Amino acid sequence: MFGPSKATRDAEFTAFVASAQQPLLRMAYALTGEAEAARDLVQEALTKTYVAWGRIRSDEAMAYTRRIIVNQRIDTWRKTRKETVTDTLPDTAVDSREGVADRRDTLVRALAALPEQQRKVVVLRHYADMSEAHVADTLGISRGAVKSAASRGLAALRQHASSTEEGLLR
Repeated sequence: MFGPSKATRDAEFTAFVASAQQPLLRMAYALTGEAEAARDLVQEALTKTYVAWGRIRSDEAMAYTRRIIVNQRIDTWRKTRKETVTDTLPDTAVDSREGVADRRDTLVRALAALPEQQRKVVVLRHYADMSEAHVADTLGISRGAVKSAASRGLAALRQHASSTEEGLLR
C-alpha cells in the first residue's frame, strides 16, 4: 500500500551505486576529460537519482542517471560556450605506464577537440554503448543526426590517431 520502506529503498540505492558508480565515472570522464569534474558530475547525478529513487524503476535507474549526467554536462557546455577553444593543448606529465595511459590521454584530448555534438554522440554511442535511438532520445535529436555526428566524430578520431602515430614515428 505504501511501497517499500525507506530502509529498503536506501539498500536498493546503495546496491545501485555500488554497481553503477564506476561505469558512470568512466562516462563522465569521457564527457569532461577531467577526473575531478567527472566525480562532481557523477555525485550530483547520484544525488538527483536518490531524490527520485521512489519514482524510478530499478531497470531504468542507469538510463535515468546517465540522462542526468548528459543534461548536466550540456548545461555546463552552454554556460562555458563563450570560452575560447585553442588548437594547442597543455603539456602533460609522462605517465609511468606509458603505453596504455598515453593512448588513453591521446583519446581524451582527441575527444575534447571534437565539436560538442560529435563528442556527445561518440561518447554515448560508443563509450556508454547506447543505441542510436537511445542517443537520439537522450540528446533530443534525430537518428539521422546521431548517425551523421557519430560518423564525422569517428572519422575525426581516426584522423587524429593516424596523425599522432605519424608524429610518434618521426
